[in-house]
Amino acid sequence: MWKLKVAEGGSPWLRTTNNHVGRQVWEFDPSLGTPEEIEEVERAREAFRKSRFEKKHSADLLMRLQFAKENPLEMDYPIIRIEDDEDVTEEALVTSLRKAISIFSTHQAHDGHWPGDFAGPMFLLPGLIITLQVTGTLNTVLTPEHQKEIRRYLYNHQNRDGGWGLHIEGGSTMFGSTLTYVSLRLLGQGPDDGDGAMEKGRKWILDHGSATCTTSWGKMWLSLLLISHVQEKSFDSYVLNFIQVLGVFDWAGNNPLPPEMWLLPYFVPIHPGNVPNI
Repeated sequence: MWKLKVAEGGSPWLRTTNNHVGRQVWEFDPSLGTPEEIEEVERAREAFRKSRFEKKHSADLLMRLQFAKENPLEMDYPIIRIEDDEDVTEEALVTSLRKAISIFSTHQAHDGHWPGDFAGPMFLLPGLIITLQVTGTLNTVLTPEHQKEIRRYLYNHQNRDGGWGLHIEGGSTMFGSTLTYVSLRLLGQGPDDGDGAMEKGRKWILDHGSATCTTSWGKMWLSLLLISHVQEKSFDSYVLNFIQVLGVFDWAGNNPLPPEMWLLPYFVPIHPGNVPNI
């Protein structure tokens, strides 16, 4: 079972100058949790999966379940309902504020801050996975349980049409779709895995012009992946076949970007920092 550790170290990779204040790390402990707690987590996961197209943010539900047990709260306030033609009384206002403050107090960590998931962008995680693959540290940095949850996250945020967006609520883009598809393959997923999700993702990519239609940033990541294969002899040949089908090409296929352009002021429209897709 997963547990959110707040303001704790315990890893040689985590260094701090403030005693880890504000740091949040999810840690997997196979011996943690009663059968009832584990079942509660699985129910929450399944409920999110079923409603993922309508409610795309998890609302930190697993964290809230954990905090509800660590910070139990007895809510004995009456339910306040005010009709359209009623005036708001001082008593109703005070009761509502007390309920809100009480609820927020249960979500506060012991170091004083309010934790929260950095959810939304879909283009950051693939960069981490590709970098770990390029450096040969994917299975060293990410445990099997971490990889399992990353796959779950990526599958849960696949759009109905099979693609992935720039963020969890965005429409499908070639940039988001190719990077997410590549990430899933690097995380051990085959072309037919994910209960049809991989097939749908591949079809969306091919139906929209293949990975050659992705942005410069996407091409850069895929070029890194090609170098990874050249340098890593044990790279799965099936993944290589997939890469070739996607149309991955060497650095010559990337749009040229003279480094002197970075010396331009930011208000210039063609500054690389203002034009992510050139």
